[in-house]
Amino acid sequence: MNAFLSLGRYFFVIPFAVFGLFHFMKADTMASMVPSYMPAGVVWVYLSGLGLLAAAVSILLGKYDKLASILLSIMLLLFAVMIYLPGAMSGGETAHSSLGYLLRDLSHAGAAMLYAANLAKDRSLIG
Repeated sequence: MNAFLSLGRYFFVIPFAVFGLFHFMKADTMASMVPSYMPAGVVWVYLSGLGLLAAAVSILLGKYDKLASILLSIMLLLFAVMIYLPGAMSGGETAHSSLGYLLRDLSHAGAAMLYAANLAKDRSLIG
């Protein structure tokens, strides 16, 4: 049973690595999702993609994984509030998909917080 449960770490971080790669492969498309009040949308796409990849690598290697999972949860909460919440509240035709993305990011942020609190091995930077 423990061998099966140990797969959870991989199931947790592999999507973040894939999402991070998508940020680089489809930067122009994703830049259209960046709110207009944030300048240089494509730069934010690259930075968030880098953050997703860095968190995935850190958690997989177990090096600075507590810090990485905390920063990942903060980034996901910012995505939820700044990008998806306005769309979910708009009531327009995109409200349904925005709500789905909002809930996805909230659940992933919660999982990252749980990882930081209970599973992180490297607590050298954050106790």
